[in-house]
Amino acid sequence: WRVGESEEIAWAALFLASDEASFITGVDLPVDGGALAVARV
Repeated sequence: WRVGESEEIAWAALFLASDEASFITGVDLPVDGGALAVARV
C-alpha cells in the first residue's frame, strides 16, 4: 500500500456524489490504498 493523493480522495467523493452511487447508502468506504485490508486488526 501507499499514502494516497488528495486527488484520489476527491475521485472517491465525486463518485459517492454521483448518480452511479445512488444505490450506496450508509456504508464506510475506506480510501486507504488497501491499508485496512492488510492491517492486523
